[in-house]
Amino acid sequence: MSNKVALVVGAHGIIGSNLVAHLVGLGDWTVIGLSRRGGEPAERVRHVAVDLLDAEDCHAKLGELTDVTHIFYAAYQDRPTWAELVPPNLAMLVNVVDAIEPVAAGLRHVSLMQGYKVYGAHLGPFKTPAREDDAGHLPPEFNVDQQEFLERRQQGKSWTWSAIRPSVVGGTALGNPMNLAVSIAVYATISKELGLPLRFPGKPGAYDKLLELTDAGLLARATVWAATDERCANQAFNINNGDLFRWSELWPKIARYFGMETAPPLPMSLEVVMADKEPLWNRIVAEHNLEPTPYQRVSAWPFADFVLSWDYDMFADGTKARRFGFGEFVDTEEMMWRLFDELRKRHIIP
Repeated sequence: MSNKVALVVGAHGIIGSNLVAHLVGLGDWTVIGLSRRGGEPAERVRHVAVDLLDAEDCHAKLGELTDVTHIFYAAYQDRPTWAELVPPNLAMLVNVVDAIEPVAAGLRHVSLMQGYKVYGAHLGPFKTPAREDDAGHLPPEFNVDQQEFLERRQQGKSWTWSAIRPSVVGGTALGNPMNLAVSIAVYATISKELGLPLRFPGKPGAYDKLLELTDAGLLARATVWAATDERCANQAFNINNGDLFRWSELWPKIARYFGMETAPPLPMSLEVVMADKEPLWNRIVAEHNLEPTPYQRVSAWPFADFVLSWDYDMFADGTKARRFGFGEFVDTEEMMWRLFDELRKRHIIP
């Protein structure tokens, strides 16, 4: 049995599922996945269903996980306001650490998944490229509170922490509130079914701003690297694909991928205009013999609206990770085609 045991918190999300797959592929890890619904066991992987907001449930379910050496925290609870995000997301992390740290004598590292909200990217135009040592901003911000908790908790302990900061993550996990690639694919599929061109629906100023994405596989590799390389102890790292793009260049290529024409951008809320499209989606699924995926599992319209509304540059400096030894990169366009290909291969879209 491996002496490296990973506790992946949020194991079914875009980030967590790719992290589990990467750890299993390395061959020298045992993986325990935490989620609300649990999961089927596989080679070197077992799942635990737990309510992370319930401290008693966490102690009861996690108190026997004495062999955990690494915690990879990638859980998230959505709430309608920035302030309301803080209590549940901080509580979940605290509950996991409170349950695991006292019983796991061999705990070596706690990896915290963050994002560019640390830099205030969600609030409006911010300094780009953002760097890990940039000045903070006024709260509320749960990413900051989580890191401060780990910093305090780690004092005098043998284990270390790392904070991983990706851009929007590209992956194909369904039922996730932050899945841009799937939302774009479903939006294109429905537009094509209606005989419409693929219009960019975001804010007018968002069409030509500089952006970046983070491939979920790349993120998994970087996360494990930071958790196992001693040079990365108690450090934060921006992790991105390494290239920049503008929707004005990428959007027509996405249309061509789906065999569609484009038309001038038209600002519209996808959450609003797609609210009545469930019957149409069900018809598409039936006509094309697709996997019977519920509409709610393939649509993350509020998040798509959020990302496509960025009428300011959205990118960070990824050179710190390279200076510390992680030199991988991913071509963003190739990533998009790979994700769309995977959705077709899985018969999620026609």
